[in-house]
Amino acid sequence: MNIQALLSDIVSQALTAAGAPAHSEAQVRQSAKAQFGDYQANGIMAAAKKLAMPPRQLAQAVVPLLQLDGIAEKVEIAGPGFINIFLDRRWLSAQVEAALTAPRLNITPVSPQTIVVDYSAPNVAKEMHVGHLRSTIIGDAAVRTLEFLGHNVIRANHVGDWGTQFGMLIAYMEKIQSRGESEMQLSSLEEFYRAAKKHYDEDADFAERARGYVVKLQSGDDYCRRMWRKLVDITMAQNQLVYDRLNVTLSRKDVMGESLYNDMLPGIVADLKAKGLAVESEGATVVYLDEFKTKEGEPMGVIIQKKDGAYLYTTTDIACAKYRYETLEADRVIYYIDSRQHQHLLQAWAIVRKAGYVPESVPLEHHMFGMMLGKDGKPFKTRAGGTIRLADLLDEALERARALIASKNPDLPPQELETLARVVGIGAVKYADLSKSRTTDYIFDWDNMLAFEGNTAPYMQYAYTRVASVFKRSGLDEQQLTAPVCLEEVQETLLAARLLQFEEAVTVLARDGTPHVMCSYLYDLAGLFSSFYEHCPILNADSQAILQSRLKLALLTSKTLRQGLDLLGIQTVERM
Repeated sequence: MNIQALLSDIVSQALTAAGAPAHSEAQVRQSAKAQFGDYQANGIMAAAKKLAMPPRQLAQAVVPLLQLDGIAEKVEIAGPGFINIFLDRRWLSAQVEAALTAPRLNITPVSPQTIVVDYSAPNVAKEMHVGHLRSTIIGDAAVRTLEFLGHNVIRANHVGDWGTQFGMLIAYMEKIQSRGESEMQLSSLEEFYRAAKKHYDEDADFAERARGYVVKLQSGDDYCRRMWRKLVDITMAQNQLVYDRLNVTLSRKDVMGESLYNDMLPGIVADLKAKGLAVESEGATVVYLDEFKTKEGEPMGVIIQKKDGAYLYTTTDIACAKYRYETLEADRVIYYIDSRQHQHLLQAWAIVRKAGYVPESVPLEHHMFGMMLGKDGKPFKTRAGGTIRLADLLDEALERARALIASKNPDLPPQELETLARVVGIGAVKYADLSKSRTTDYIFDWDNMLAFEGNTAPYMQYAYTRVASVFKRSGLDEQQLTAPVCLEEVQETLLAARLLQFEEAVTVLARDGTPHVMCSYLYDLAGLFSSFYEHCPILNADSQAILQSRLKLALLTSKTLRQGLDLLGIQTVERM
């Protein structure tokens, strides 16, 4: 149940009944401090302003009209007109029971939408590097959450699998095959690319042949298409190894590369011309956009076809949005692409809207993100200044986690050590990123991310095992918990209320693509459980009824922590 949404509806109805303008926003928020109740309604101020009356006077008219019988224990007016709502303990107890027995922790069913999520997007013939990490794992957390809510999610891995560089790559692949050398191994993609580029820059005959292959590839030549397909297959096989290690849900069937839209491009350019949106300018085809200005204050020209007939990324992105609406029948499209691409996307979408390819009712959302920085505040790179391969980063995470866990548990069996090192190491890298605001840059720091205290993956994973172990030590199973939840102590009530706010964190993550909100929620929940565990004896409770009630709170905490971490793509273990 989404308590915030429930209270918002109740307060909105009371506002209207008290004479506020229709659709006045209740602005119900979780209270920052316990003395202000569980929730605060802040919408009185804005509504009172419209009515030209003192906010407190409106609040006094609204409170008696609130239909909160059995939900709120107390309602107070604070300050100039805030309404503080204190939830009823018996009502909270009933909601905890429902969350334990209902499917998916009693999450409210949604009206399912078809949502296309564009994320990861590595390039063919290049290895994934740290720059791909944020798009891949933030996008995957959003996808998992949207699916959990019941939406039909289409993963779109917009792989860079097209362009002039493929002539060079095909020519080099041909060259090494003609020398009788074995085809490139998965680990040497980057070397292959560099060698191809070197030949292209230094050998005029090779460069000429490469340019010829570009034309042949783009005109559908069988030989070039076969060689190109081989490059794509080798790259995606290597990327899949990285996705599997990262516990990311992308697979080969989710690849929707730039090449998918090739056949649409001539028709789009012709259509934009026919609609009067695109014009010829110095041999190129350009769309002028009033929404974007040049330094001189003129409408900005966006090229969609060059003088030589080549198409640009913008043309592909126009086709991409059109395809997602018309073919995939998307109700919503979300792009996890870094912030540097923001203007480019906005320009492509402005053309898409003007052309009528995607109606305004279908949101096109750029969930942009900042960069991963080193401790020096500069982009995270190797000591030599090169880009760090994602596979190498994960190897180091595994190595560091293995050493850390072995130092704490020297007698751990080797197989268990490896499992723990993988879960903790990979979880640490992901959680360190996901727990930071998506829109800002963040400092990558091994020591902080592998710490067993603070808002880190190891702390959260340990918190889950600790909660789960309490239930195991009781010797009872879920079906034996027949006594009702009874909230007597402050710590029990605070924990119960926070447990029931899980859906609010899920809703925000699904709406805004902000995994750090879920991380903050889970960290807060783990802290409240610690306080509850310290102040409220569970296994040594005064009676069987209290034991079972508190075990139910522990059980719901473990289920919520596990589910929340799973939505983030963070694995848990039963013993640490």
